[in-house]
Amino acid sequence: MTVRRDFEEPARCRPDLVIGREELLAGAREQLAGGGSVLLHGPAGIGKSTVLRALAADNAGAPRTVLRCSATESESHLPFLALADLLGLVVDEVSDRLPAAQRTALESALTGRGESTLQRDGLALRLAVLSVLRALAAERPVLVVADDLQWLDPASAELLGFAARRLGDTPVQLLCAARTEGQEYDRHLRALPPDSLAVRLNPLSRTQVSALLDHRGYTGLPRSTVRDIHRTSAGNPLFALELGRALAEDPTPPRPGEPLHVPTSLRALVLNRLDMLSDEARRTLLVASAGARPTLALLHAAGRDNAESETAQAAALGLLATEPEGPAVRFAHPLISAALYAEAPAQERRTAHAALSTAASDPIERARHLALATSGTDPEVAATLAEAAAQARDRGAPSMAASLGLLAARHTPADSVPGPDERRLQAAEDAITAGEVDLARDIAREALTRATVPADRVRAWMVVIESAGQALGDVDAAFPQALADAGDDPRLLALVHYQLAWRGLVVQGDFAQGREEAAHAAQLAARAGDRRTELLALAFQAQTETLMGHPDAPATIKRALKEPQDPQVACHHNGPGLARFRWLLMSDQLTEARTTVTALLREVRRRGMVESEVHFLRLLAETELRSGHCGRALDLARESLRMARDTGIGRVASALLTSFAEASGGDVDRALALAREALEHAEEDGDQMYVSRALAALGHAQLVAGDAPGTVRSLRRVRELEQGLGITDPARGRWHGDLAEALVRTGELAEAQDVIDVTREQALRLGRESVLAVVDRAQALVRARRGEHEAALGQLTSVQDRLGKLGYGLEEARAAFALASLRTRRPGPTSYDEAARLFRRCRALPWLRQAEAAAMTTPPEPVAAPAPTLDALDGLASMERQVAALVMEGATNREIAARLFISVKTVEATLTRVYRKLGIRSRVDIVRLAAGRRTK
Repeated sequence: MTVRRDFEEPARCRPDLVIGREELLAGAREQLAGGGSVLLHGPAGIGKSTVLRALAADNAGAPRTVLRCSATESESHLPFLALADLLGLVVDEVSDRLPAAQRTALESALTGRGESTLQRDGLALRLAVLSVLRALAAERPVLVVADDLQWLDPASAELLGFAARRLGDTPVQLLCAARTEGQEYDRHLRALPPDSLAVRLNPLSRTQVSALLDHRGYTGLPRSTVRDIHRTSAGNPLFALELGRALAEDPTPPRPGEPLHVPTSLRALVLNRLDMLSDEARRTLLVASAGARPTLALLHAAGRDNAESETAQAAALGLLATEPEGPAVRFAHPLISAALYAEAPAQERRTAHAALSTAASDPIERARHLALATSGTDPEVAATLAEAAAQARDRGAPSMAASLGLLAARHTPADSVPGPDERRLQAAEDAITAGEVDLARDIAREALTRATVPADRVRAWMVVIESAGQALGDVDAAFPQALADAGDDPRLLALVHYQLAWRGLVVQGDFAQGREEAAHAAQLAARAGDRRTELLALAFQAQTETLMGHPDAPATIKRALKEPQDPQVACHHNGPGLARFRWLLMSDQLTEARTTVTALLREVRRRGMVESEVHFLRLLAETELRSGHCGRALDLARESLRMARDTGIGRVASALLTSFAEASGGDVDRALALAREALEHAEEDGDQMYVSRALAALGHAQLVAGDAPGTVRSLRRVRELEQGLGITDPARGRWHGDLAEALVRTGELAEAQDVIDVTREQALRLGRESVLAVVDRAQALVRARRGEHEAALGQLTSVQDRLGKLGYGLEEARAAFALASLRTRRPGPTSYDEAARLFRRCRALPWLRQAEAAAMTTPPEPVAAPAPTLDALDGLASMERQVAALVMEGATNREIAARLFISVKTVEATLTRVYRKLGIRSRVDIVRLAAGRRTK
C-alpha cells in the first residue's frame, strides 16, 4: 500500500503521547542506555516516527552530538542527500583532521561540486564518513537518528552501513526507523552496527486505540464506534486517528450495519490502485466489501460470474490478500474494504446488497442485506429484520441483534404494531447485553424525546439507568420521572423499584433500604406476573441479606432458585445463580462455588452476554484466589480487567480484584496502583459499597508491601464504612485479619484485640469457619506480642491445619509464615521452608519473596541430633510408606486422601503413626528427610 508522505505518521505527535508502546520503549531505552543501536520497523502509519522522536527526546539533554536525517520517496534518487543532512552542519568541525583525499571526496559529495561517485571515489568516501564519525565521537558520544530508512538514497545508505560495521567500540549509536511489511527488515539492519536491536511495532489493541483517540481530543465516541474504528484501522494509529477525525467532524454517523465513513484523505491513500482495475472487477470488489464473510462461491451466487479472474487481478495489485488455500476473499487491509464501499455511489451499494440478500446462505445475513438494499419504510422488511434480530439473540450474538433491531426500527412505519420505538428499545436492551452501554443509552435518550406510551418510556428509563453502571448518582433525576411514567401499573412499578434497590445500595450505601426496595419490587412483579423482574429482585434481596448476615438469606435464595426460571436471568450476573454462588463462597464451599461460577461463565459466553462475562470472570478469579491458586487467579483477573476497560463495564470491581490478585501472585506496586485507581473511580461515582472494597484492596496491598501504618489507615476506613452500610458478615470483605495483623505490627494491641473479638462474634454467629481461622491467626500474633509464645505457637499450628482442610491455600501458607516468624523470636529450631513451599505451591510470589528474605536474615540454627535417614522408611507399613512418600512430594492431606482413595481422617491417623515411628514431629520433618537434611 503506497502512503503519501504527509500521511505517514499521525499529525501533532508528541513524545508524551506515545500510546501502548511501554514495553517496546523500555526495551529500546535499555538497548540505547547500554551503548547499542536500535532499528524500529513496521508498516506505514504504525507509529515508528512517534516512537523514534520519543527515544530521541530521551537523549536530547545528554552531552552528545545528534545527527539527523529524514528521507522522502520523492528525493531518494538524489545521491548523497541523506549524507548531507547528517554531516553537512558538522563536517567543518573535523574536516582538517581528514587525509586530503578523504576530505576532497567528502566535500565533493556534500556540496555537489565536482563529480564524486561511489564508483569513482568509493574507498575515499567510505573512509571519510568513518573518519568523521570517529572524530566527532572523540569529543563526545554521537547519536545518528535516521527516519524512513527505506527512502535513503542508495549512496548514503551504503556509506552509513560501511561506517556502522566498522565502528567497533567507538561511542556512535544509530537510532533508525524503516517501513517494512511482515518481518522483512534484514536489509535495513545492514545500515546499522552488528548486534543492533530490531524492534517491530505491532498494531494497537482496542483499548490503546481508544486512549489514542482520547489523547487527540476525539472524545465522546461510543464504544461501539471505537470498536469499529479499531476493526477498520486494524490497530494502525494513523488510520485510527483519521477515522476518528472524520467521525468527530461528520454530524451524520453511519447507519446501522454500514461500514464507517472513510475520509477522502484515507480513500486516496488506499485506493490509488483502484483505477487500474476493470469496471467489472471493481463491481466484484464492491460486492465483496459489502459482504460479511465474502467467498468466491458467494460472489458467484451474487451474479459475479468472473469472480476468480477479477479477484486475481485485484490481488495482483495488492488490494486483496492472496489465499492459496481456502475460499475466502480477504482484503489486504480492512481499510481498503471500507474505503471502497465509501467511494461507491449509493445506488451501486444498494445493488450490491440486493444481490447479496438472495445469495447469502445465512438468514440473518440475508436480512441485513435486504435492509441495506431498501430505502424508506417497509413493514415486511421490518418484520424480517425483527425476526433475524431474535435469531441473533438466540444464537448468543446480542451485538448483531442490536444492529438488526435498529435496522428494523428504521424500516418500521410509524403506525405499525410493534412500533419503531418499541423495536429501538429492544435494540437498546440487546446493546446492554452486548456491553455496548453507550449505544444503548443514546438509543434510549432518543426514544424518550418522542415516546408517549408509558411502557415505552419506563423501558427507556430503565436502559438509561442500567447504562450508568455504578455511577447511579449521575442519573438520579431519572428515578422520579420513571415513577411518574409508571403510574399505578405494578409491572412498570416493579421495574422502577428494582432499580431503586440498586440506588439505595450504591448511592445511599444503605443495605436495609436496598433490601426493602428489592422485596417490594419482587411483590409487585409477582402480582403483575412478571417472573423475570421478580427473579432479579429476589436475587438482589438474597445478596443483600447474605452480605448483611440476615437470617432470611437462605430462604430468599431458595425462593429465587424456585421454578419457573427465566433462562437469561438464571445466568445473569445479578440473577439467582450469582446469589447462590455468593452464598457458597462466603460459606467456605469453595469447590461448589467454583463449579457454579464456571457453569455460569460458560453459559453467558454462549449467549454473548458480555457484561455478565466480565463479572463472572472476576468472580472465578476471586474463587481461585481464595483457594490459593494465585497464578490462575491473576490470569483471570487480568482478563476481566482488560474486558472491563474495553467495554467500560465493571471497571472498579475488576481493578480492585486484580489488585488483590497482583498483591498475592504478581506485582505489589501494580496492586497498589490498581487499588488507588479503583478507589478514585468509586469515589467519583459516589459508590460507597465499592469505596469500602477498594480501600480493602489498598489495605491488603499495603500490608504485602510492608506498610503497616498505611494498612491501618485504609482498613480503619473500611471498618467505619461497613458499620455504616450495615454489613455484619465478615466473609464479605475478609479484611479483618489484615487489619488486626497490621495493628499488631504498629503496636496497637488493644485495637487489634477489639477487631478480633467483634469479628469472632460475627463469624461464630454465621458459621464462617475460614474467618474464624484467620482471626485466630491474628490472635496468635497478639499473644506472641504479649509474651505468650507457647500458646501462640500452638494456636498457629492449629490455624494452619484448619485453613489447609478448608482449602484456603494462601491463608494456610500465611499461617506457616507467621509460625516460622514466631519461632525466630525464641530459643530453639526454626525454618521458613514450610512457608516457602506452600507459597511456591500457591504461586504467591510476593509472599514467597518475603519468606526467602526472612530465611536469609535468620541466624544459623543449632545442629540437632542426627535425623532418621531414608532407610528408616523401611520400617513403616505399606500404607504409611505411601502416605509419607506423598508428603515428601508436597501433597496436602486432602490430596493424599484423593490419590489413595481413603478419608482425610485416615491420612491424619496414618501420619501420627509415621511421626511416632520416625521420631519426628511434623510433616515438615518428612520433607527434610526426603531432602537428606537434618531435623531442626
